[in-house]
Amino acid sequence: MTALDLSSTVGVVGTGTMGQGIAQVALVAGHPVRLYDTVPGRAGEAAAAIVARLDRLVEKDRMTAAARDAARARLLPAGELTEFADCTLVVEAVLERLEAKQELFRALEDIVGEDCLLATNTSSLSVTAIGGALRNASRLVGLHFFNPAPLLPLVEVVSGFATDVTSATRAYETARSWGKTPVACADTPGFIVNRIARPFYAEAFAVYEAQAADPATIDAVLRESGGFRMGAFELTDLIGQDVNESVTHSVWQAFFQDVRFAPSLAQRRLVESGRLGRKTGHGWYDYADGAEPAEPHTAEPADRPAYVVAEGSLGPAAELLAMIREAGIQVREEDEDHGTRLVLPSGGQLVLADGQTSVEFRDVVYFDLALDYRRAGRIALSAGHDTLPQTLCEAIGLFQALGKQVSVIGDVPGMIVARTVARIVDLAHDAVAKGVATEEDIDTAMRLGVNYPLGPFEWSRRLGRDFAYDLLDDLHLRDPSGRYAPSLALYRHAYATEKREGAS
Repeated sequence: MTALDLSSTVGVVGTGTMGQGIAQVALVAGHPVRLYDTVPGRAGEAAAAIVARLDRLVEKDRMTAAARDAARARLLPAGELTEFADCTLVVEAVLERLEAKQELFRALEDIVGEDCLLATNTSSLSVTAIGGALRNASRLVGLHFFNPAPLLPLVEVVSGFATDVTSATRAYETARSWGKTPVACADTPGFIVNRIARPFYAEAFAVYEAQAADPATIDAVLRESGGFRMGAFELTDLIGQDVNESVTHSVWQAFFQDVRFAPSLAQRRLVESGRLGRKTGHGWYDYADGAEPAEPHTAEPADRPAYVVAEGSLGPAAELLAMIREAGIQVREEDEDHGTRLVLPSGGQLVLADGQTSVEFRDVVYFDLALDYRRAGRIALSAGHDTLPQTLCEAIGLFQALGKQVSVIGDVPGMIVARTVARIVDLAHDAVAKGVATEEDIDTAMRLGVNYPLGPFEWSRRLGRDFAYDLLDDLHLRDPSGRYAPSLALYRHAYATEKREGAS
């Protein structure tokens, strides 16, 4: 089944931000587009707003005046839903209420032809449940665009329980013909992006709730060490705390209150206080005129150590050895398999975050995971009560000698980047094992949908087969609530292949 022919009329119900954006995408692709809203006059206003945006594209030389005029002629506000009778595709972008969407599609079933594809842009409701109200749910599919729809390339094409392959394929190819990057996924809570992205927010909030670091420091570490475009606190302020929490709560409830998706109490208090982020002038950060920007904790300059002793491999942080030598610090290597460990002149150890805590050992400083240790601008360290001050100073001085700013956080297992990435990797493996989507589509969705520097499986390959599993397993021992229990899928990835290779 190929994409819809450009002569096919596309109907869009709902003229809010998403409805207008989807209509603009279909219109610019070359389709006649009908707009409808239950509020009288709203469809005409939306059409005018879309044309105004096309005018701006012409002013920026991103569209010709002739193409704009042709698109304007194809844009038809509808006064009644019955005017959708000749549509070949209808996309709804109405309120996120199941009953409202079911009522709309029941009405459309009596209006459109049997070959009309029906699509919902829902981001949090079950496509299967929406289709449950229809006589023929096989032609209902999820087309989840991301805001702003004209700019963001990703579209999640969601198959409900009753959606047939022909409908899903037709929707997928149509989205691709519109210049989008579609990914196919099953109807699961949160689909791909909103399911797998939960730990990015949840782990940042958990570190904050443990009083291990403030929002500005956590955000700086996620950006400057993890390579994420924005930190969790600034991103939720941009999204809106109420919106972000609502999605988290929806996914949590849909998974029968699975602790892995549990909402944050700290975020709940923020919403209750009315501090919803940029739109209210205050969220995690203060956006009032003249407000001082929050700065991350950065350690004072410290002396570099004269040498370090490398015992065994540094695993994902192996590049540090070359960087330390380049900085003029002697590296003494001992052929011992102690995992990811450096010994400092004080005798203390510097260890890559592994899900354990410094307080469990006599004299240990942990350092966080980085996307790229050469390019990272900041590294987080954590130390316990028994860590000698000299050991911490030497660890700070070492990373400063490598040109990094250093943030010292509380003694939390898995630190910031490492635990976040490990949980994202775990949820991604679990999703593939449960038939939600392919590895390739999940990586594509997370890069394009939320601007992650790497997809979960790209991270997984870079970190090594057992890194995420071992870290989460250690975290689970320290927090047996189930939040960090690694999935069976991740266990199989980490050890089943390894054991087969060992046996051969």
